[in-house]
Amino acid sequence: MTDDSLAQTAVIDLRSDTVTRPTTAMRDAMFGAALGDDVFGDDPTVNALQDSLAQRLGFEAALFMPSGTQSNLCAILAHCGRGDEYIVGQLAHTYRYEGGGAAVLGSVQPQPLGQDASGRMALADVAGAIKPDDCHFALTRLLCLENTWNGHPMPWDYLKGMAVLARDKGLALHLDGARLFNAAVASKASGESAWDAARRITGLFDSVSVCFSKGLGAPVGSALCGSRELIARAHRIRKMAGGGMRQVGLLAAAAQYALDHHMERLADDHALAQRLAAGLQGVEGLTVRSAQTNIVFVDVAGDRGPALLAFLKDRGVLATGLIGLRFVTHLDVDAPGIDHTIACVRQFFAQAGRPSATSGGAGPY
Repeated sequence: MTDDSLAQTAVIDLRSDTVTRPTTAMRDAMFGAALGDDVFGDDPTVNALQDSLAQRLGFEAALFMPSGTQSNLCAILAHCGRGDEYIVGQLAHTYRYEGGGAAVLGSVQPQPLGQDASGRMALADVAGAIKPDDCHFALTRLLCLENTWNGHPMPWDYLKGMAVLARDKGLALHLDGARLFNAAVASKASGESAWDAARRITGLFDSVSVCFSKGLGAPVGSALCGSRELIARAHRIRKMAGGGMRQVGLLAAAAQYALDHHMERLADDHALAQRLAAGLQGVEGLTVRSAQTNIVFVDVAGDRGPALLAFLKDRGVLATGLIGLRFVTHLDVDAPGIDHTIACVRQFFAQAGRPSATSGGAGPY
């Protein structure tokens, strides 16, 4: 845990990796950032972040955004026009959890497809959903993928197969890479750095959105990467969507610090998630889904999920229950916190007749 989080609260917050607070070193980087007006394009810290990220991921340009939702929206609208269509998973964040922005604000039609338990669409389903060039149909312009999906890193063969299909069919390919760096750390080959693995993944895509405020631990921000032409279109859309900010170098400095110092440590979060999953195995009434990165899903038999969430909250552990119980590890969580969580869950199931309770849940991010 960071010293700031320990000082402010003893709660073990496993709701999301968005709940982290900046470390002392990150705050120092923010305090010392050189600033300008980014709407005029002269915030040097923002410009340096955009240039560095684009170069590291193999793109021509990047654009700093307030949120991943806005970054994905700008990407879709930069790739597609009114009456166009994008293919996406039925449970993907860009379709299910971003307010229908592409349809509402851009008149871009989503074509959602079914996914398997690991978030993958079938190649044949994607091919079959591409519309012919006929006036009866929306024009299929874009295929959107997500990596990680519910903590699952997408297999290389799956990503490559989708990229080949998109190229063959003349579609652009966008990646919602909110947790791209978790995927890179989890799937890097022997001798490959996290940046090498990330660049290998992003090399398949025409555009990629990455988030700084999840596993990397920055307080705010995402970025969209792509060609100069695509980013120029996205910049105009960002302005229309209210995403132009002024002395935002304060936030860009946090993002840059996270990229420079918090990438390889994502493996620690993955190890803690595996520790949690292992500790919950064998508890009667629980089904634990495998932890491949920093997210653990737990299915609770019967209707005891809300009661378990309330029980944990009373003991200083926060989780969410929107799509199964979800626990997310991050840099403000340590091994003692995970062990306390395991002990509390086991205590709950060891006791009979706990009263039911209701518990609100945050969104999937």
